Amino acid sequence: MELYITGVILKPKGLKGEVKVELVTDFPESFLSRRQYYAGKSVDSVELLKVKKAALSAGFAWLFFEGVDTLEKAESLTGWKLFVTEDQLLPQPENRAYVHEIIGMKVLDRNRSEVGVVTNVIRMPANEVYEVQVGEKKILLPAIDEFVEEFSLGDKYMVIPRFGEFL
Repeated sequence: MELYITGVILKPKGLKGEVKVELVTDFPESFLSRRQYYAGKSVDSVELLKVKKAALSAGFAWLFFEGVDTLEKAESLTGWKLFVTEDQLLPQPENRAYVHEIIGMKVLDRNRSEVGVVTNVIRMPANEVYEVQVGEKKILLPAIDEFVEEFSLGDKYMVIPRFGEFL
């Protein structure tokens, strides 16, 4: 079963088990309707947590889980990641993709020759950045329209005509 991160539990709030969650999604409103998460320190060690109550405020989700009804129980979840299955992912709008769909894409230059493969997508303050493996080196490319001429999610490639400027 493939799992995808959607949030990270930051800390407890109050004495009754509520937790503050950093959102790792383009769809924060999904936290209001989702009734369960796979949760754990990593994708390899998860357990199912059922949501009793959810709210959004100040850019964070605030969740109560079944069986987590004290400050101590909530503290034990600090640092846990919240995961969903692929069938729970909401469809992305046009010209958007999930990170797991971008990783592994071929990077082509202006002549449509393969020059590398995307190994990661890094969130930066101004914009996301593609980490591209080029031989033994890793290169960071801005994930913005000015650099990406063509992006084919179905065929798993992107064209970066000015790729040589990053070497």
